[in-house]
Amino acid sequence: MDDELHARLDDEFHARLKAYEGRPAAVAGAGRDPVNAPMIRHWCEAMGDRNPAYTGPGAIAPPTMLQAWIMGGLSGHEGRAQAYGELLSLLDDAGCTSVVATDCEQEYLRPLRPGDEVAFDTVIESVSRRKTTRLGTGYFVTTRTDIRVGEAPVGTHRFRILKYAPTGRGQKARDRQEPSRRPRPVVNRDNAGFWEGVRRHRLLVQRCTACATLRFPWLPGCNACGSARWEGVEASGEGTVFSYVVMHHPPFPAFSPPYAIGLIELAEGVRIVSNVVDVPYDKVRIGMPVELEFRSYDDEDGELVLPVFRPRAGETAA
Repeated sequence: MDDELHARLDDEFHARLKAYEGRPAAVAGAGRDPVNAPMIRHWCEAMGDRNPAYTGPGAIAPPTMLQAWIMGGLSGHEGRAQAYGELLSLLDDAGCTSVVATDCEQEYLRPLRPGDEVAFDTVIESVSRRKTTRLGTGYFVTTRTDIRVGEAPVGTHRFRILKYAPTGRGQKARDRQEPSRRPRPVVNRDNAGFWEGVRRHRLLVQRCTACATLRFPWLPGCNACGSARWEGVEASGEGTVFSYVVMHHPPFPAFSPPYAIGLIELAEGVRIVSNVVDVPYDKVRIGMPVELEFRSYDDEDGELVLPVFRPRAGETAA
């Protein structure tokens, strides 16, 4: 196939995809539960967020919980619109059978409070042209969900996925018994200092210079007093497993499920998500003492250093 014909077919297919822009992905959706204090408490405990605005009389829900109130749960979403199903089927038929969530954007218009019952509508906002990524070639699909309580809008949630045809590079690497490339973290201006510390084998958390509150992950401002002034503090590297999950599926190149992913509560009181290593996945337990280790991964993209946690020396898995 010559380049001109290939480009014309690509244009024609993209035109078919763009015809779905503006069409509904979900209509008259409703949150499975009203906004409620127990879910707010569980969220804050998991995130280590002690902001008093989220407790007691007059409490509000953390804005970042917006998606939690509209998620479909383990049984998945109900009421997905026909147009969205058609769009995904069209991409499946084109060989883009794999999907990965890439990012989301949220806008908050007013706080949610216990008792609020949310409803929402979702529209297919955009479909990109064909893109080539390390995972494979495919199309970015962005949906916009407008969330309301009664007739009042409360927020907007944009969610972007990549529907793609896998390159097969991971399978080829496995066939050659070569290690696959490990995914790189997304480094931006807000977290660049953290990853520079990791590269130097230092686990840095932020400390507000106005109120001394420690925070992690890295954020532009203090979630206790709002100050934008902070300093980096090196953590001791000791902690305990606050919670964990065992990853079974789906498999990703460079990872060999099952393996344990822990929410580690550091001795300093903040929490970090990381792999729990050097212990069988079914021996990981809540409360297990762990200690930090920096592991390096070398591939054609260069050295990658990651913080992981192993059982603390002298501790025996039950």
